[in-house]
Amino acid sequence: MSTGGNGRLTGRVAIVTGAGRGIGRAIALEYAREGAKVMVASRSRGTVEQVVDEILNSGGTALGITCDVSSRQEVDAMVAKTIEHFGAVNILVNNAQGFGTAEKPEASPGFIPLESFPDDTWDYTFQTGLKGTLYGMQAVFPHMREHGGKIINFGSGNGVTAMKGTAAYNANKEGIRALTRTGANEWGRYSIYVNCLVPTIVTDSAKAYFNARPGSETKLAGTIPLKRWGEVDRDIGPVAVFLGCPDSDFITGQTLHVDGGQILHA
Repeated sequence: MSTGGNGRLTGRVAIVTGAGRGIGRAIALEYAREGAKVMVASRSRGTVEQVVDEILNSGGTALGITCDVSSRQEVDAMVAKTIEHFGAVNILVNNAQGFGTAEKPEASPGFIPLESFPDDTWDYTFQTGLKGTLYGMQAVFPHMREHGGKIINFGSGNGVTAMKGTAAYNANKEGIRALTRTGANEWGRYSIYVNCLVPTIVTDSAKAYFNARPGSETKLAGTIPLKRWGEVDRDIGPVAVFLGCPDSDFITGQTLHVDGGQILHA
């Protein structure tokens, strides 16, 4: 993993939330390969330690912290600890997202008809998604206002296509896209770049969705022009590096669909 100081993110400090598995883990590992010092953040101490160990054992630099992004206090503490330990925060990846409810978390959005959508599921989806993203952006702003920085948020194809049965997740993710554009518009004068990724990737939550709906994985893959699902290491990590490095210094307020062309059928 060591880059010998020549990686595209050498000298940069990145925070990646939801980094214990899936997309967040892939981005954290790719950032470390490219020379970034990475704050690995997730709700589970066990997965945090695993990812930190992977990075350290491969010659990278990382620190781990448990963080529930639904708590402004925990998000603030995560950013403060990053700056205290590494001296900066140049990149924030707002990847974390919860499903279900605080009392009964789930692996995927599930299917609930709009007319009977419960308040607790709606509120938890927004608290861990849109509000968690907002907390992260606000927490890094004082530092990035002085030094500039890159913020990467996450939307979803569910929101773009208004998928049936996932109303809270759809509205939440579309809200994050609007928040992304607003942040880019207001903060561009500080050289703060804010962009949003919409991936079509097989993650743990996607697998849970497919397992609950036999045949859906193959059916949905047929709607992708490239005829395959994206892979976290192959398809997401490198794009996140691009958005975090100087190569993307004239890109802000954008939604990048890393989806094999699926948006063409939306």
